[in-house]
Amino acid sequence: MQKEIFEQPIVVAQTLKSYLRPLEQKVALPQMDFSFADVPRITIVACGTSFYAGMVAKYWLEQFARVPVELDIASEFRYRQPVLEKGGMALFISQSGETADTLAALRHARAEGQKVAVVVNVPTSSMAREADLLLPTHAGPEIGVASTKAFTCQLAVLAALAAKVARDKGVMSEAEEREIVEHLTEAPAAMNAALAHDEEIEAMAPVIAAARDVLYLGRGPDYPMAMEGALKLKEISYIHAEGYAAGEMKHGPIALIDKDVPVIVIAPSGPLFDKTVSNMQEVQARGGKVVLISDAE
Repeated sequence: MQKEIFEQPIVVAQTLKSYLRPLEQKVALPQMDFSFADVPRITIVACGTSFYAGMVAKYWLEQFARVPVELDIASEFRYRQPVLEKGGMALFISQSGETADTLAALRHARAEGQKVAVVVNVPTSSMAREADLLLPTHAGPEIGVASTKAFTCQLAVLAALAAKVARDKGVMSEAEEREIVEHLTEAPAAMNAALAHDEEIEAMAPVIAAARDVLYLGRGPDYPMAMEGALKLKEISYIHAEGYAAGEMKHGPIALIDKDVPVIVIAPSGPLFDKTVSNMQEVQARGGKVVLISDAE
């Protein structure tokens, strides 16, 4: 797993190479027989870590492309008898491309007349073969139990997809597209920098390791990141953890906070920083230990 964590900058760069034209500063997707301009709604379906990647994509697609997005856990999708809009697109996200629940959901969406797009790490998988639009992640085989590099590659593909949908819908200018391509090109270097904190992480780990419960907080796209962080902690260290939208703290969970419950706060600089920090201060006022993940700014 540690090996795969450190492969992330390389595999994300490899993945982005398929989706960006850096010289023209454009996003490029594989050939497809439909246009996003005609898609009235997108339904995203996935399980586990891939579901959290889809949740981030929902923020991006609605913010940049102004297209309504529904998000479903694959195992729930068919059983709630979803209403799928005519001409809509269903987007399935999976590392293996063979997840039984997600594959069944894909076939249900196809039967309901949806265009099917698939973000998948195995281009020869069942889902890849059944897709109208195949968006491969080039993460290479993932052997570790918990998904790391497949998740970040999924996010890279989904960011490119959001920009492409926005351009086709006519709600993103060329200048804005150029800016997104620039940011995505810089992502692998930023990931390298993020991986250079071994000593600080090692110093922090004993604080978390002694805990029985850990809370993760984030706002906006960092809310799904908080849930993904909590999932990783549960999966790898068997510590109970929960991810919350930071603004939800005051609606109950704050009662759990004391000196024995570390709180991991994801708050990069930006419009939501001050709000998240005020939630963090509420935690500190109750004696909670805070680990803040942010940027230099």
